[in-house]
Amino acid sequence: MALPKAAALVALSLSLAGMAGGGVVSAQAPTAQPQPPGPEDFMPRPAPAAPGPASPTVVSPPNVASAGASVDGEAVDVTLSPECRVPGSKLYTLARLGAVKAALKEKHPVRVLAIGASTMGLGASATYPVKLETALERSLPDVDVVVESRGLQGEIASGAGERLRSMVAELEPDLVIWQVGSHDALARVDLDAFESALEETVQWIKGHAIDVVLVSPVYTASLARDAYYTSLVAKVQEVARREGVPLVQRYEAMRYLALRNDKGEGHLLGTQFRLNDLGLRCMAEHVTRAITLSLLQPDPVSTGSAGRPALTLAPPKDSPGVKDSPGVKDSPGLKDSPGVKDSAGVRVAPPPVAPGD
Repeated sequence: MALPKAAALVALSLSLAGMAGGGVVSAQAPTAQPQPPGPEDFMPRPAPAAPGPASPTVVSPPNVASAGASVDGEAVDVTLSPECRVPGSKLYTLARLGAVKAALKEKHPVRVLAIGASTMGLGASATYPVKLETALERSLPDVDVVVESRGLQGEIASGAGERLRSMVAELEPDLVIWQVGSHDALARVDLDAFESALEETVQWIKGHAIDVVLVSPVYTASLARDAYYTSLVAKVQEVARREGVPLVQRYEAMRYLALRNDKGEGHLLGTQFRLNDLGLRCMAEHVTRAITLSLLQPDPVSTGSAGRPALTLAPPKDSPGVKDSPGVKDSPGLKDSPGVKDSAGVRVAPPPVAPGD
């Protein structure tokens, strides 16, 4: 019959498989005999336990670099956006801003004149004045900041110095933010002539009781190998130090960020050495940080008056958040902030923790 024959073939194959493995395999396993039920079989059994929650994922604590220090151990400024964070020593040198401090104490709008390569209103640069004004108003509680941008394509320091005289007469600013040196470097202006023109103009501005913040040229890896270019950057630093004005070290800040990004300076620069949108945002944050910290610098012991000329202020904006103070703008999010006061009583908002902390 077919069935007994098939069973015999199965038994033979099992026997051969067991022999090939070094042992004998039975064709049929012994059947266990059923046991009679015991008393425990009639006891109630507990319900099966519900499955517990999955074990939480263990995350390692952040390393020092992500918690506010750079990979080389120097603390970065965590009040800046994560993609813009730079150690303070590579970002700014600080000095007093007496004219801006006076405007804050008198609750006047702070008028800012911005000149230089990123203020020409071309391409992404058109957004820089708005970014700067927004960053300053966020940092200075209940203050109306008005930024005027008057950059010219290809303008070198000597030409800007001549034009500044008419712009100051027209706008009567409290503060001039001057991005200087990039066009002079491209034009290969004599270094001594550049230094002289810059220093003379800074002295003229200060002589009219107007504050100045200098911003050094941009960084690129190719320009960093040019001895002339790095010497010009050093000239800006020297003038800022001698004249006692704040300096935003854009060259050093961009270098720091470029060396920590796979794209180098390309993630901050567009074409023709112009900052892209991220570069402009970072610069607005860097300039604002330098201004904010400079406002906390102590006043000199002398209390003499500088005899500041009268200013014609712009029409004030509406300010529903401040009673009977038409020149002060309510700043959402900072109204109830206790702020930080310097020795002269000027209040600066405590910096918010930037996203990503």
